[in-house]
Order: sequence, then C-alpha cells, then structure tokens
Amino acid sequence: MNYLIVDDEPLARKGIKILADQMPELIYLGEYANAIKAQEYLSKNKDVDLLFLDIEMPGINGVEYLREIRPDVQVIFTTAYAQYAIDAFDLQVVDYLLKPIQLSRFIKAVNRAKELSVQTTQVEDITTQTDSVVIRADRQYIPLKYGDITYIQGMKDYVVIHTPIKRYVTALNLATILRQLPNCIFARVSKSYIVNVDHMQSLGHDTIMIAGQEIPVGPSYKEKFVKDHLDDKLLKR
Repeated sequence: MNYLIVDDEPLARKGIKILADQMPELIYLGEYANAIKAQEYLSKNKDVDLLFLDIEMPGINGVEYLREIRPDVQVIFTTAYAQYAIDAFDLQVVDYLLKPIQLSRFIKAVNRAKELSVQTTQVEDITTQTDSVVIRADRQYIPLKYGDITYIQGMKDYVVIHTPIKRYVTALNLATILRQLPNCIFARVSKSYIVNVDHMQSLGHDTIMIAGQEIPVGPSYKEKFVKDHLDDKLLKR
C-alpha cells in the first residue's frame, strides 16, 4: 500500500515512518506538514492508498480535511487527542491511533486498512455482475441490491437505508445516494425520503405506504412522482 504522512510535527512524521518501515507492504510516497500541501499531491496523483493524518494542525485540521479526501484513499488518524475519536469513527476512518503509537497497535490499524482494500475489490467485482449500490457502513464496504432497499431516510449528513432485515447508516446525503440509484426504481418523495416504488403498497393524499411504513410525500415532489412512476389505477380518489 502506498502511503502519505500528514502531520505538522517533524518528530511525529519521523516516528510514523519508523513504524511503517517495519512493514514491507507499506510504500512511502512522502510527507507533508499541512493538509493544503497534501491535497495538492492527492489532486495530481492517484497512487495513494493510505493516509496517516494528524488532527490538530494549523489552518485546516484533520477532521475538516477528511471531508475533502477522495473516497478511495484509506485514512488512519494519528493524534495526541482522544476527544476526536467519536467524530473520527462517524466519518468512517480506518482507525484512530493515539500518540505515542505502539508498534502492535500500528500493525493492527494497517492490517485493517488492507482488509478494507480487499473488501473494496471484492465489492467492485460484485457490482459489475449484479444490480447493486455500494455503501460504506460499520467501517466496511457493503453491496446492497436495489430490490432489497425499501426506502432511504435522510438525516443531515447521513442517510439510513432500510431493507427488510436491517438498517444501514452511511455518511452520505440524499442527493448523493440518489445519483447512484436507477430512477426507474427509486424516487425522491420529500426532502427527507427516497422510496423504492417496487415496494409501494398504496398512495394517499400526502403519504405513501412502503413495506408497512407510512412515508410523507412533499407537495412539490408528488406531481413528478405520480407522473413518472404511477398508474392512474393505483391512486386513491
């Protein structure tokens, strides 16, 4: 795995490289003292697999910068501050290492990144063969078949994807995930909901019944939804 180190402390960068040098599968590409310089490299080079990223840095901190990193780059936070751990895992980083970093803990984090990379490759193979969307939840990549998704609920920067057997929470917004779904099956019916029309049971004046769940239908969405997806015989009068 090709990696970069982003940390404003020279000694911290040196320490991470010493640890990484003990794992021959890690290939050093460079190091940067701030996120801006690191982003310049990432924007021009597609060879980065893994980023060791500090949080407390001048200018853009690691949590803020994480939102700008390409989704194909794995991120391991390296920091002296424990209070960011919840935010980090909400943003689905690979791991969260507290300085000073122990070698055993470092190896565990890198192995987790390698496992996620393998899962991503397997998921890509699956999606070339099946009608699925790939999401990242519970720190892994999961392919969900279109037909298994009943509806999707938006929660600020997250969405909750409902299936008959489980709910999945992933750090996307409704507009982003809707672009990944076929519009012949999925429709946005309000600011907060996308539904799979194949699971529709009935449509009321301002609600739709999906898999036993009553979903609100926004007035500005209803006309297009009815026009694109419904037969007159399905409408309640």
